[in-house]
Amino acid sequence: MAGLRQQWRRDAMRVIQDKALDLFDERGFAAVTIEEIAAAAEVSASSIYRYFGTKERLLAADEFETMSAERLAEILDPADPVGSLVAAVERYESPGDGAADAGAAARRIRYFFTEPSVRAAALATLDRAAEQIAPTFEEHGMTAAQARVAANALTFGYFAALETWHTDGGVRPIAHYVEEGLRPLRAIWAGTTG
Repeated sequence: MAGLRQQWRRDAMRVIQDKALDLFDERGFAAVTIEEIAAAAEVSASSIYRYFGTKERLLAADEFETMSAERLAEILDPADPVGSLVAAVERYESPGDGAADAGAAARRIRYFFTEPSVRAAALATLDRAAEQIAPTFEEHGMTAAQARVAANALTFGYFAALETWHTDGGVRPIAHYVEEGLRPLRAIWAGTTG
């Protein structure tokens, strides 16, 4: 039952994000209120606040934030976190069921780099992601300091790759920018960490 409830929540959040993006694209981020987003998504404003907290977090939130440490460890291979992150991005961008999500992600990413308050929310989200990832690296032989630095390098490096994709006009798939940008980090996991 919990799995079904989580899926329903993810679907509701996705609808709200899509409706919000439509409004932001049409009228601008600052001109749209939570109440207008709620009306467009046919939910209550309190539901939006419960799911996201703020208008900025509505854009910065993603499904990785709500994943358990176990599920995150399944997706992010500690032996090659760069490769597993690139593979996750490729799956997200691939045609098929996720294609609509990929389009929404690209629309959301633009606001990370055009709206300072959204950027701040995205960076806070990345900081929380790094905190979730670091223990997985510790379990695979890194010290606490090494794990924290590696997790931050991975998450904030990912953000820098997204920014490069945005600045470049999105001419190549996001996964290409992530793989290219994070390639130097592979050396962290190639050698010993002790």
